[in-house]
Amino acid sequence: MKKHGILNSHIAKVLADLGHTDYIVIADVGLPIPDGVPKIDLALTYGVPSFEQVVEIVANDMEIEKVVIAEEIKAQNQPAYGFIQQTFASQTLETYSHEQFKALTAGAKVIIRTGEAKPYANCILYSGVYFGNEE
Repeated sequence: MKKHGILNSHIAKVLADLGHTDYIVIADVGLPIPDGVPKIDLALTYGVPSFEQVVEIVANDMEIEKVVIAEEIKAQNQPAYGFIQQTFASQTLETYSHEQFKALTAGAKVIIRTGEAKPYANCILYSGVYFGNEE
């Protein structure tokens, strides 16, 4: 049995298979899933698990070089925006319109659906390269 890290076998496999610049999406309950993009549905009920919980757990197990969010999060969901800024303070953060964001999701390796039911609680996490115990 696995002792550390993500226990969800589907998420663990996706993260292990990511190459440099591949990306995944962590999404709220309302984000549409494009045809052909696999979905890992974690939603149990509204708010469970939260966007923040899933992002924190994935970020602890993934080398992330860039994060993309929808511009609308700044005005429509300030708490989630603040969380993203704090969590990814050392990564590149880019914003696009929500329509552009949705178009980008078509190229994701997977979309992980949370139970979050607040607007624009979505992010795209781009894989970096990890060469061992970098400090």
